[in-house]
Amino acid sequence: MDFSLAAEIEPVNRLMRRYANIGASLADVCLVRMSELHSNCKVLTLDRDFLIYRRDGRRTIPLIAPFDA
Repeated sequence: MDFSLAAEIEPVNRLMRRYANIGASLADVCLVRMSELHSNCKVLTLDRDFLIYRRDGRRTIPLIAPFDA
């Protein structure tokens, strides 16, 4: 997938602020942003924080994960 941090800096900064209390990494928020841009995607992860993250404010992110999603 194509992703330009320079082009998405404002939404990524917004997500960084939103999830600052749980210490979201830049990589995590970039994946959240990518899931917003590509609504038919699923995120492959081992990170349980993706159970907390939401795309477009309230929508869960479809996951491929070894834990209950």
